[in-house]
Amino acid sequence: MGLQQTMKALSDPIRREILSMLKGGRMSAGDITDRFPVTGASISRHLSVLKEADLIRDTREGKFIFYEVNTSVLEEIMLWITDLKGENGNDQK
Repeated sequence: MGLQQTMKALSDPIRREILSMLKGGRMSAGDITDRFPVTGASISRHLSVLKEADLIRDTREGKFIFYEVNTSVLEEIMLWITDLKGENGNDQK
């Protein structure tokens, strides 16, 4: 996935909150929806954006879809940000 798509997905506070919730373990779409004061359709769209950015994975089990964080993409972002800071983390002015 492209960095631009990933950053766009991370730009929304609801999507960032969904990722924070999922770091505790996988959750069903219904459980995620229950935690927000928006429609199920809105949460479904947020989940789709996160999935398109490869930030989450989904697994179907019977009638339910469970979501979990894809940590490999987050690790790539962290490496990119660390690289921007420079090797020793000091400002290069």
